[in-house]
Amino acid sequence: MTWAKNLLFVGVVLAGAGGFAFSLLPGGKPDNWRVAPSLPKDESFQATLQKVNASFREDWKSLGIATAHPADELTVARRVSLALTGTVPSLEEVRMFEGRKTPDRIAWWTLGLLHDRRYSDYMAERLARAYVGVADGPFLIYRRRRFASWLSDQLHDNRPYDAMVRDLVASDGLWTDEPATNFITATVKPDSNEGVDETLVAARVYRAFLGIRVDCAECHDHPFDRWTQDDFHHLAAFFGRTVPSFTGVRDERKRGPYEWEHHATHEKRTDDPGVPFAKELLPAEPRNNPRKRLAVWATHEDNPAFARATVNRVWALLFGKPLIEPVDNIPLDKPRQPALDILAEDFSAHGFDVQRLVQLITATEVFRLDSRDREEWSDGQAEAALEHWAVFPMTRLRPDQVSSSILQAASVQTLDYNTHVLFRVVRLIQQGQFVERYGDVGEDEFGFRAGTIPQRLLMLNGELVKDRTEENIVSNASTQIASLAPDDKLAVEAAFLACFTRRPTVEERDHFTAKLREAQDNDRRRAMEDIYATLLNATEFSWNH
Repeated sequence: MTWAKNLLFVGVVLAGAGGFAFSLLPGGKPDNWRVAPSLPKDESFQATLQKVNASFREDWKSLGIATAHPADELTVARRVSLALTGTVPSLEEVRMFEGRKTPDRIAWWTLGLLHDRRYSDYMAERLARAYVGVADGPFLIYRRRRFASWLSDQLHDNRPYDAMVRDLVASDGLWTDEPATNFITATVKPDSNEGVDETLVAARVYRAFLGIRVDCAECHDHPFDRWTQDDFHHLAAFFGRTVPSFTGVRDERKRGPYEWEHHATHEKRTDDPGVPFAKELLPAEPRNNPRKRLAVWATHEDNPAFARATVNRVWALLFGKPLIEPVDNIPLDKPRQPALDILAEDFSAHGFDVQRLVQLITATEVFRLDSRDREEWSDGQAEAALEHWAVFPMTRLRPDQVSSSILQAASVQTLDYNTHVLFRVVRLIQQGQFVERYGDVGEDEFGFRAGTIPQRLLMLNGELVKDRTEENIVSNASTQIASLAPDDKLAVEAAFLACFTRRPTVEERDHFTAKLREAQDNDRRRAMEDIYATLLNATEFSWNH
């Protein structure tokens, strides 16, 4: 029976090799990658897109700023993939992208990823960080993974964003059966019977859903803005009767009124729930669940702060940089970038459709500009172009994007929900270990991040890069490319497409093909390992551009 087992093994390897080779060659798989609804063709979509583009062009014209050249399609496809799935495209996906015959392949690519479970899982984690942070939270009554999974389901179904947020603010029940309540239980005070931390949850509602920072108004009137202590504590009072219990999160009517101490006078005060602006949008029924009243007000289509905050955060996730910084501190009354209001109005008018918003932003002229300065620009012109979005901003990849991209670049085929569950489990473990050592950025994902020596050493000497570049015909792209690519030029091209989502320059191609030409048999595989390790450790790999 030994010969039969060996024959079966050889057959499996040959079948897999055939699939790998097919992915290596130009053209890739047949265009049956995914089935998705039609691209948006309604007039309002195009009208909004034109308004956004016009608003930037008017700004550039008034300041005399020339824009960067348009980026090539593969560069833009890489940006979309990193933003929506947290990883570079696979070689398999690059081949399919290039084989697609359509007037706007970027729009097709974006729509396809929006219907991929990788998008909803990745975006759920990004939003969860803004909503509940990264800490484990109170023991027993908080389930962060359950919360992120619920968010993923909502995004996958493209549920209206206002409905999602109302659930987060106003849901009752157990944190296991009603995962949205974890937004509330994440703020429960440890070792306390006092219920939720009203000030913490109030601050998170303001920052995450309205793009307003009022944290310092908890203790004193805001020194640079309109917010007062009364404004802050009126909002916190909406959660004054909210308690976790054996039956889950609920509002206890018998609980006393919300009480706080004035910082300057130390006077004890009790406040009723209230909002600091757009008061006419707050439902008047006093017997309703206070949190439901707040949820209706916060997500009301006529509350511009809600739509603006969402647009600014989605923009930041796509560009790596918010339209208005910081991402959660948008001026309520001061002049703003016109594009923010244009997109916010469209978002509100079309049912708070997150997928539509993503498609609009990725279709803009700004998103598709090159990140390279024009040769004729002076330093001052380059700075002005960056400040006014006339060039795509380069941003360092987050640790999770680095780890996911290493794993994906090291695989010829796409690592998605069609991948065997064993590979997915191993991937999650390796990612977690890498991010822990690389350094998680926590909740503030859009601040400046400088590279560190330990990060460089981890990339150069860490187990993840080593394991994913060493000889392994079954799982590692470097071995498969070295073994199955028809010639050296195609081998180098495949490695560049897998790692950088671009083809090598003439100089790069000639340099690396010479390395492969000098090698024989196993030495050729080792040469490709070295090429892969070099590309993964290149500065270009760790930046979104």
